Amino acid sequence: MVSVERPLAELDKRIKELKALSRSDADIDVSFELRELERRVYELRKEAYADLSPWERTQIARHPLRPYTLDYIDRLFTDWTELHGDRLFMDDPPIVGGLARFEGQPSMVIGQQKGRNTRENLARNFGMARPEGYRKALRLMELADRFRLPIFTFIDTPGAYPGIDAEARGQAEAIARNIIVMSGLKVPIIVTVIGEGGSGGALAIGVGNRVIMLENALYSVISPESCAAILWRDQSKGPLAADALKYGARDCLKLGVADDIIPEPPGGVHHDFDMVISALRAALARHLEELMAMSPEEVAEDRYRRFRALGSFAVADPSPPPADAP
Repeated sequence: MVSVERPLAELDKRIKELKALSRSDADIDVSFELRELERRVYELRKEAYADLSPWERTQIARHPLRPYTLDYIDRLFTDWTELHGDRLFMDDPPIVGGLARFEGQPSMVIGQQKGRNTRENLARNFGMARPEGYRKALRLMELADRFRLPIFTFIDTPGAYPGIDAEARGQAEAIARNIIVMSGLKVPIIVTVIGEGGSGGALAIGVGNRVIMLENALYSVISPESCAAILWRDQSKGPLAADALKYGARDCLKLGVADDIIPEPPGGVHHDFDMVISALRAALARHLEELMAMSPEEVAEDRYRRFRALGSFAVADPSPPPADAP
């Protein structure tokens, strides 16, 4: 996507210069030129991003300026109080979680957090959680279930951390337990995929009554590079794997993996975060209202039916037609 953005970089730079000039000298009116430049950039960006390939959407989902979980929490929730630790081993920074209010409703919020720079990414382990991160998430979800609090989760990870220390402490078991427990919780769970949704690392906080995806988000059993490395022993064939995986928001909606899509501005969320927040807030409120009207038992049954329906298919009658059939 760098090649798409490069022709627009000079115009973006000119817009920033005009805004700085306007702030520094009130006697200079550049409002007309500013509006025209912004309109031109919007139209050019809209045209450039009108027909994206799955691989191009992958680059947008991974864009370093894309908002992360804590950015969404800051804009969507109030009274955020982060809680730490799994009460077994340690706190795991790639998973953040805590209590907050959504539109006045006390809630539990859990999500995966990446870093903005090398130092932050090392601290957040590039958004890849270890077992203690998933056990922290599980502890918070069980706490929410005990106090009848709806759960909001935000997915943004290339996958669970595959390091030997994570495996030694039971990575697979932690993910599996989360999936089992989430399946039976009797409070509403609304999942939002805001960037990458990779493998079991995503599903460990992704068993929800409703799954919302941002337009350029991904949700897949494997990353395209890893898929290419397995199938063709060549990670450079990632774009080919991206075409085959069908992990984009529209494909996921068609397959029933996602229930709702939040539109993004041309180029991605970071170009107009306010627009995305407004649309996402409305979608979260709508789904929460529907789920809060259900009894606890109905909420659990609704989630069960949703996941049982995934991957269903019809088998054609194998018996041959009658001999006298036309």
